[in-house]
Amino acid sequence: MGTPFSWNCPFCNQPTTITDTNTNTNTHEFSHMNKDGLLRLKTQVIVCPNPECREYAIVASLYKTENISPVNSPPYMMLVEPALMTWTLRPKSGAKPFPAYIPKAILDDYIEACLIVCDSPKASATLSRRCLQGMIRDFWGIKDTTLALEINALQGNIDSTTWAAIDAIRGVGNIGAHMEKDINVIVDVELEEAQQLIGLIEFLLKDWYVVRHEREEHKKRVIALGVAKAAAKKGTPTPP
Repeated sequence: MGTPFSWNCPFCNQPTTITDTNTNTNTHEFSHMNKDGLLRLKTQVIVCPNPECREYAIVASLYKTENISPVNSPPYMMLVEPALMTWTLRPKSGAKPFPAYIPKAILDDYIEACLIVCDSPKASATLSRRCLQGMIRDFWGIKDTTLALEINALQGNIDSTTWAAIDAIRGVGNIGAHMEKDINVIVDVELEEAQQLIGLIEFLLKDWYVVRHEREEHKKRVIALGVAKAAAKKGTPTPP
């Protein structure tokens, strides 16, 4: 029996706990005199337990192995961490699902940035920078000649913690060093830098677009309730 673990479904974005009922792991070993010796390919399938989702995620990882058995004992091969390579087979990327009311161009850039982050961190970072600029221009109506100037103009319009999170990206290696340049200029960045930028995009998509939408929907429900109560007091039918 495996140990249950927490998991967020990449399809419905619901947090859940995964047990043996929802997951399966298999391994395939091979050598055939390859340069790295005995290798093990590990695959894991996780099925979302949400009855309205039931999607499945598949991840594969390639490991070296080492013999940890005592001398003169049958070999016991253990996986060597970290994995040599890891592939997310389904879904194709780690992009989180976001509502369709967010502008399509922004979501398209975000999804593609997630899709290519491991294969090309610098191209992913370029898309994320463009995504960030698109959000600042669309959500706040701020437009200037560079992304750095647009970030500066945000100060005072948003809470200090959110602005600090955005400004912090300027301190992330080459991304920050190229904030003054055209967002379409491809800059050389590390994988971790590109992943941090994607994390910022995800935070802002939720903090700006999703929170605003939920706030507006809440207001509409309150207004509708007030109208219904007023109509009930007058004995008139509630407007459709």
